[in-house]
Amino acid sequence: MMPESTGPVVILCGGRGTRLQEDAPSIPKPLVEIGGMPILWHVVQIYAAQGFERFLLLTGHRAELIDGFAAAGPWPPGVEVETVFTGEDTSTGGRIHAVADRLDGATFFVTYADGVADIDLREELRHHHGHGDLATMAVVRPNLQFGLTELNGDGRVRGFEEKPRSEHWINGGFFCFEPGVLDYIDAASVLEREPLEGLARDGQLHAWRHHGFWECMDTYKDTVNLNDRWQADAPWRVWS
Repeated sequence: MMPESTGPVVILCGGRGTRLQEDAPSIPKPLVEIGGMPILWHVVQIYAAQGFERFLLLTGHRAELIDGFAAAGPWPPGVEVETVFTGEDTSTGGRIHAVADRLDGATFFVTYADGVADIDLREELRHHHGHGDLATMAVVRPNLQFGLTELNGDGRVRGFEEKPRSEHWINGGFFCFEPGVLDYIDAASVLEREPLEGLARDGQLHAWRHHGFWECMDTYKDTVNLNDRWQADAPWRVWS
């Protein structure tokens, strides 16, 4: 059942994937495969499993390939996926600005096509409606890239901790916005800079803490790791 009073889920699909090495020259980042399916498919499934049915894919680099995949699916029953070309090199905020007239004047979600999580989107939506301000951003504590060395005061090594979770919260890339957020965004905006900074300055941006699994596919190593996780347990597989 689709959450009430929400517009389409907006997925930013314009990335080039330049740090993905092997796959980047031939396909856009959202189509890099995890477990035999593009990571974009996994992102849509996370939302669809929680009742979201309408998706806008904002494309850029190699848009025609994403168009082809979106048209062919496979998508869950009742899910509608539309692609909108928003420019080859348009910034993240600029892509959202380009589809402002398609957002139905309702609460809407925005996310990236390269991050997966076992996130409870309905709970984030409840939190968003509860505080009454314009924007909610899911924040996460990522696992550090390197292990830690634990030292005594005299420099003797006590032990090691393998890639612990950071003590700091970062932007997890799952946003819930009111239409008023669009007033902070223009055609040249980078979402993560002026718009979010402006919302924070005006007291209109809330964090929602996600304590579970979260990973972003930023490098070829991340792709390998996510494929390994898919074969093992795939924590983000919240669909049946």
